Formats: sequence, C-alpha cells, structure tokens
Amino acid sequence: MKQTFLLFLFFSTFFSFSQEKYLKDYFRNPLGIPTVLAGTFGELRSNHFHSGIDIKTQGKEGLKIYAAADGYVSRIKVAQYGFGKAIYITHPNGFTTVYAHISKYADKIQKHVKAIQYKKENYQTGNLFFKKDKFPVKKGEIIAFTGDTGSSGGPHLHYEIRNTKSENIINPLIFGLEPEDTTPPVFQSLKVYPLNNNSRINNQNNSFILPLKNISKGKYSADRISASGIIGFGASVFDRLNKAPNKNGIYSLEMLVNGKRFYYHDVETFSFAESKFINLHIDYPHYKKYKRRYQKTYKETKNKLSTYNKLINNGKLNIKNGLSYTVEIIAKDYKGNTSYLKIPVTGKESNTIFSKPKDTTNFKVIASNFQKFKKENIAIAFPKNTFYEDLYLDFAVKNGVAKIHTPTIPLDKSFTLTFNVSNYSEAEKQQLYIANVENPKYPRFQYTRKKDSTFYTTTKTLGKYTLKTDKYKPKINLLYFKDQQWISKRKTIKVKISDIGSGIKNYRATIDGKWILMEYNHKKKLLTYNFSDKKLVGSKHIFKIVVSDNVGNTNTLSATFFKKQVN
Repeated sequence: MKQTFLLFLFFSTFFSFSQEKYLKDYFRNPLGIPTVLAGTFGELRSNHFHSGIDIKTQGKEGLKIYAAADGYVSRIKVAQYGFGKAIYITHPNGFTTVYAHISKYADKIQKHVKAIQYKKENYQTGNLFFKKDKFPVKKGEIIAFTGDTGSSGGPHLHYEIRNTKSENIINPLIFGLEPEDTTPPVFQSLKVYPLNNNSRINNQNNSFILPLKNISKGKYSADRISASGIIGFGASVFDRLNKAPNKNGIYSLEMLVNGKRFYYHDVETFSFAESKFINLHIDYPHYKKYKRRYQKTYKETKNKLSTYNKLINNGKLNIKNGLSYTVEIIAKDYKGNTSYLKIPVTGKESNTIFSKPKDTTNFKVIASNFQKFKKENIAIAFPKNTFYEDLYLDFAVKNGVAKIHTPTIPLDKSFTLTFNVSNYSEAEKQQLYIANVENPKYPRFQYTRKKDSTFYTTTKTLGKYTLKTDKYKPKINLLYFKDQQWISKRKTIKVKISDIGSGIKNYRATIDGKWILMEYNHKKKLLTYNFSDKKLVGSKHIFKIVVSDNVGNTNTLSATFFKKQVN
C-alpha cells in the first residue's frame, strides 16, 4: 500500500511539474495580431543567445500589448539602449513575462513613470520595482504599446518568459504561441576541423569549408572526406517561418555517427549567466573575420552551456584507419520541421608531416594567472581566467596605436588597458579619450576613466586602441520651427543632435527654466518633447537645450516660441 502511495505521489508530482512547465493555455498572445517572428528564442546574437522571441508588429508602432496572464507589474525599466522601455509582469504560476522595446505604457503606469522621470530629471529610470498591490493586472488587460525603443532594429515586441525564482529564460513557444511554420531549416555551409596536431582531413591539418549539395527539400549532402585522428564539424544553418523572409535561429542541432547520437543541443531554456559561452559554441574566429556563424557539433572544454545533452566524447570524432563513417547532422525548428545533412567519412592515415610553427612572441599568457604587460606608455592587465586557454599574445605599439592581438579570440572577462598621459597638458587631456581603431575610419569611443597621469578603460575585445582628440562641439538642429515663431498647433518639439568625435554623453532641455522630458531616439539622432506633459502658463516661452559629448565639449541652443493654450 505504501509503495502504491509513493508511486502515485511520484507520478502526481511529475505530472504537476510537467503541466506547470508546459501549460499551453495559461498565457495568451501578448498582441492582438497573428504571431509572425522576426527573431526566435536562443538565436545566435553578438556575445549572447537571444533571450526571447521578437514578434513582428506589421512595421507599426503603437499596437496594444496585453498582459499574457493575471499577475502584477513587478518591474519597469526605461533605458536608452538594450530593452529600451520594458515592463515585467510576475504571475502566480511561478513565471514572469517581459515585454520590451515598447513606445509607452498604459495610462496609469505611464503617469507613474513620467512622474519619476520628472522627479529625477532623467529619461532613464533604472530598475523600478513594485509590490503586488501597486499595479495588479488581469489577463488581456492593456499594459503598453509596441515601439522601437532601445537597441531595436525596427518596430517589434521582444517577449520573454522567465522562471521568477531562478530567472532562467524559457522558450515562449513551449507555452502555446504557435507561429505558422512549415519550412525546414536551411544548411548554408559546413566546416570540418582537425582538433589536434595529429589529425588529418584530406591530408591537411587545417579547417576548411565543405561544399554542400541540396538534394531536395530538407536533404543535403557533402563530398566524401578522408580523415584520421580527432575531428569535429560546424554547421551554418538558419530557419525561416511562413510569412517572414528573415533568417531565424533553429531549435535543435544533432549529430549522428553511423546512426548513433554523438551530439545534441536545443534551446528550451538557459540562464543569462551562461549566454556568454556562445563564443565557444560557435567558430568565433570565423565569425569575427567573415560575419558567418558556424555552430560546432562538439563541445569545447571550458564551455559551460547547459543546453547540451548526453554527448559522446563531447561530440569529437576519433576517426580510425580503414573504417567508414556516415555522419549525419540534423537541424530542427520548434515545430519539428527537419533538415538532414550527410557527410561520408573514410578513415585513412596520412603521410603528411605537419609541424606547428613555433610562436615567438614575448608575451605568453597563462590563462589561470593574473598577468600584466607594458610597452612604451601603454600597459595591459589580464585578470585570472580572462582567456579560455593559454596563448602567446601579439602585443605591439606603433605610432601611439596599441595592437593587442586580434579580435578573433573570445574573452571570458574584461581586461584593463592603460595609457600614460603625463606628457599632455591639462587642456589636451580634457579632449582626449581612448578609442578602438580596429576600423581606423570609424573609431569607437571607449568609456575612459581619467586620473592625473593615466587614462584607462576595460574591455572584452582585443584589437587596436589609441588616444584620440575631440575638439568639436555636438551639433544641435531645431526642427519644424524657428526662433520667435508661433507654434500653437504643434504637439511636439523635435531636435536633432549629433557628434562627430567621442559621441553624445548627455543632454538637458528646459522650457522657461524648468526641466522637460525629451525622449532620445539614438538611431534617428532625434529628441522629442510632447506638450501634453506639462501645461504652459502664458503664450511666450523660452526653449533651451544643452548637449555634451563624452569629453565635455558642450553646445547650447535657445529659441523663443509662442503658443496659445488649448483647453
């Protein structure tokens, strides 16, 4: 009887857990239009996996966003970059939904957020946390409107579902959102890799791209290769959904060798902390050089992603002389549409003698140690385990430009780059900043911390850096009206700002000496103030804006306008 009860308890608990994890009808579509995706969960992005789904909004802003289920607004954040304007709703079933890149919040929330912005005199709010009774919401209640704020590439809704306690992100499609998708993934190309100095592929010890043949829909093959020793594969593959031409990420990737699974991963869930290991999951050097991502079907030693499942020899193949192998790589999207890629492999020892060139640089990095190197007036310092493995670092200084290896090596932590600036005058120091000049035509400002005789920055990107001088003020252009003009019918003030040197750092706008909220669209370089925010007294008003760049160059514009009050 006791065993029966325990068995019943086990299955009840397991069933309840599964129901909680995969409830299909608990969350509704956050939009009132069919779900068409611009981005899928776990999609490969720069230095991270995509943490949600991007739902197309038919190219429009201002569509209603609905609470996916009952709950309460637990967090709001308004930021210039990243998610832009975001809202978080915590639900009683243990999950939190996130809605990002929105244009504005529902009225009662919008009023509260603007009050905080005016109190702080800052567009960016930081994280605002709320208790259950502040903003309770019902399933289907309007909570916000779609937009293009933050680091968005166009109007859409970024939508996430997180475990409230652990904050792990879960694929929202698991919970019942079902975009129309009958198209299998597309294999673009395949790479093969020798994984040690004794490995040979077609008598080479180099990685290379294998030509693919598209046999039929979802069926691909590669030419036969001969190999010996430890080798691995990497696939460049994407998925398309119906009604959307864009390339999306796949759901799972699997590799079979003679019918036996050696490798598998999927994007059901992952944590933010592990997302950085995307740079070990892909062929990072190839991506940095050619902007194409190959997903490896083998796992690197330092890769801590939890998305892998029951790998054999971490997906690495030990090819024996005289044996034949059929390697099959299988890509699936969330709806189960599948593509197959077959690679015949013949085990054949090579007589080619390969000797790895000896590295002769003077800067050897031991990954497990803290290390600091100095050349001329420039020093670099690497914390323990900045690098995933030991290497000889190429570090040189020429004409004031520090070459710190190449940006094809991924880093786990940031390193510190320091310039001695004791030879510069105080006036010169004021206009100096550290810049990444990997592309010399487009130097990129690095956040520069300044001390009396040294400037330093921290970064996770290797490459070329130097000191740059910015002598120019930001530009300010008032749009759609001029000084001393009547603008009674205008609902907004719009200003375009730009900077050709270190970039815009901050701005402050006032009307009649009182701070006003101007929302900054950095993609269009456009600032907008809405007259509905504050009631003006009288008809004559002075608008003033002060804009500063990252080294302190400042520009000011003032204009007088006249506006009749509309009751």
